[in-house]
Formats: sequence, C-alpha cells, structure tokens
Amino acid sequence: MFGLGATGVEPRRELTASGPADVRGLREIRLGLVGPESDVAATRRWLSRLDHFLPAREGNAARYRDWPGVGRAFRANLIVDERFIRPLDQARVDLALRQGSRGECFAELLDLFDARIQGLLGDVRPECVLVCFPEEIADLRVENPGLTLGERAALERLRTEEEEEQLMLFQPSPEELRAAEELRTQADDLLFRTFYRALKARVMTHINPVPLQVIRRDTIERPDEDGQSHATRAWNLMVSLYYKAGGLPWRPADLPENVCFVGVSFHHLKRRSGSLVYASVAQAFSTQVEPFALKGAMLDYEQRRDRHPYLNDGQASALMQDVLDQYEARAGVLPSRVVVHKTTMYQPEEELGFRAAIQGRVPAFDLVWMRSTPFRLVRKGTQEPWRGTLCTVGEDTYLFTSGFVPWWNEYPGPHIPAPIQIGAAGDTDLRQRAREILGLTKMNWNSSEGIGRYPITLSFAKRVGQLMSELSDNQVPNPSYRFYI
Repeated sequence: MFGLGATGVEPRRELTASGPADVRGLREIRLGLVGPESDVAATRRWLSRLDHFLPAREGNAARYRDWPGVGRAFRANLIVDERFIRPLDQARVDLALRQGSRGECFAELLDLFDARIQGLLGDVRPECVLVCFPEEIADLRVENPGLTLGERAALERLRTEEEEEQLMLFQPSPEELRAAEELRTQADDLLFRTFYRALKARVMTHINPVPLQVIRRDTIERPDEDGQSHATRAWNLMVSLYYKAGGLPWRPADLPENVCFVGVSFHHLKRRSGSLVYASVAQAFSTQVEPFALKGAMLDYEQRRDRHPYLNDGQASALMQDVLDQYEARAGVLPSRVVVHKTTMYQPEEELGFRAAIQGRVPAFDLVWMRSTPFRLVRKGTQEPWRGTLCTVGEDTYLFTSGFVPWWNEYPGPHIPAPIQIGAAGDTDLRQRAREILGLTKMNWNSSEGIGRYPITLSFAKRVGQLMSELSDNQVPNPSYRFYI
C-alpha cells in the first residue's frame, strides 16, 4: 500500500504515481554529512542531482525506472544544512591510514568518525547521517583482537561446518549462498570486525542516536555504463533514507491486522568474561507497530542439536514473554495471533516453551519453520517458476520467493530459482502461512525493488547479530529496525 491507499506490486512505479504510504508525513529530510573533506564534497554534489530527473540506462524499462526527482517520488525535500556537515581533516585521515598496524588504523579511524557524529546528536539534529567513505575505509576489516587462539580455532571449525552445510545443497549458486547467509549464524561475524559495522554499533550506544547511511565514493562516481545507473542508485538510496528518517515508503496491503510475526535467530557472541556463546534474538513485525528486535538468552556452545543451537523451554518462554510485553507496550493491546518463524525445525523444548508463553495471553498462534532446500522445479518451456509458486510433493511444501516476476517480465537471477521449504510444528494452514511469508518478503526498505528472498522477520537477523558482536555484555541492541538496514 502506498500513498492515499493506492496499492501495487512495483514500488518505483507506485511511488511516482501515489507517493509513500505516509504521503502526508515527512516534508523535509534533514541530513548530516560526515567523512573526509573530498568525499563529503562529492556526496553533496551527487545529492543535488537527486532533485532532478535521472534516466535509467538498464535494458528492462519495466524493472528499471527513471528517477523522477525526490519531490515527485517521495513528496519531500532533502535538506543539507551547513551546521550538520562535519568533514574530517584529510591529513588526519591519511595519517590514520598510514598506521603501521591495521588494528591501530581501525581504532584511530573509528574514533575520528565517531567524534564527528557525536557532535550532531544534540537537541537539534538531522534525521539521518550520511557517512561518506573512500573505498579503503569502506572495505576495512580486521581480525577480532578479543579472541584467544583457542576461541579462534573453535570458530574456524564452526565456519567449516557452516560452509559444508551450504555445499550440501544442489549446485548452490553464489547468489543463493549469499542469500542463505541471512538465515544462519556465521562464525565470520565474530572472527572479523568490519569498520562500518563497528561504527554503527558505537553510534547506537550514544544518547539520542540517529541512523547512519553509508555512501561509498565509488557508488556516486561510477559511470552509468558500469553496473547500476544513477537512477537506480537514487531509488535504492532514497527508499532507505526515507525509512531511516522516520518515514514509511510502503506498508503491506494484504497482511491481517494485529498479528505479531516473530523471527527467532541465533548469533555467535563472545562474553567479555572469556567464553564463546550463542545469543538468541527475536525480530518482530506487525502492521500495528514498527519492526523491533529483542535480545534473548545466551546459550552455551554445547547447546546444539543436529549442528544447530536451540532454546530450552525456559529460554523460549522468556523470549516470547518479552516479545508479547514489548508488543503490548507499543501497540497498547496484545496481538490477536502470533506467528513464529524459525530457520530450523522446532525442538520439543522450544515448542513447549513458546506454547507456554503464548497460551493464556494470545488466542491463536502458529510455529512455522523455513529452510534452504536442494529441491528444484523446472517448468515445461523456457519460463522459470513464478515467484509465489507453492509446490507440494508428498508431505513436503516449497515456496518460491524467487522466480519469474510477471510485472517485470523477467527472472532476476542467472540460475534455476531455488525455493525455500516451509513446515510447521502442529496443525496449520500452510497455504495461508505461505501467503504471509510472501507478503513479509516485500517489507525490505533497504531496496526499491519490493521483493526479497526471506521475510522481514528473518531477513535483518544477520545485521542485528553483527552489531551485537560489537556490544559489551550489559548492552542490548537498539530495538528499531531503522538502525540496521
């Protein structure tokens, strides 16, 4: 659903025609700029172009649409106020980059950027801060210095397990492997620290934080002929900026009201006391409240079954109680139904704990799981299976969240579409659960395409886990989705 109640399946077309869902909401988006002087100047020049028409250069005009300008697409203006511009001295940046130790370079640059951003977090502040990165900073990552040799060896063994599990799938393409990373823990998230992730986590812990949006120098200076056109880059940037600034580009038109959809995921974490653990996280979405994330129990590394971590009944019950309490605090009422999404089948302890927490407070609930699968379906002829196809073979059910997209008249992928397998603990209408999953795959405001492989309940789990690895034991991640996309 877009502006004035208009509905559609192609965000770029509908935004141009009807505006965002809260079309009478944001009128101005105040931006802060932080980065080396030359990168800030280049970003300002590029932002000024967003007020005007930019042609899409890609071949498929149904998928890649011209950029009509910020005012036409979002009914708002970008404001870059001089008081919100914080350039870094180029000499200090160059000096930090020349540090003999990569770790010292990382720490020095983190302090430089963080100090400039903190200066913007006063009573009068921007809605979003654009962090302008040259390529050598955007790609900067270092080994996690807090790990012992034994902990590093344990994580490397787990990374091998994770890679082997993915390679068990039928001819996984690089695209499928990257997409699958959203749905699983990754030892790499703890083995290495990336600069942008560390900066986001640092800023998140300040009083009155604002969301960050990275702008790479290569993104704004790469010519149209090399990859995405400037029109497509403008669409993707502005959808993300609009949401981070407090707006709502679109909302689901076909999901039931007052239903709380919850995704449960696990992430590698190191306690400062010196032990490796799994952290459980719940991501919640509803048509009534903004998406939010909550940190649950810490799990010992040995609490695994079939190579996967799981919750005991007490941990599952406590996590769900917290979700329901937070939902009620935000919406003013308890949900009328809860649907839990998980990436592995439910262990008996998890099912017992979730049911115990939900029963008596919420009248209806469903426990749904989804996972990657080697199953493939090839249609007769040359057209791939359509996105949205539901296929049942015996007792197994498969949902194609990727596939041929009719409103684009193309399949946006180089390989055979890979469905996800879905199932449930207990009786449920899997066809209806599949409709809900498909609807939730459209709620990715980090892109203007309006489709995703996984539902929002799980698709930003990896980002939450990555930032959690940067926080201390007594810190919790900011619950707002705006800080993760």
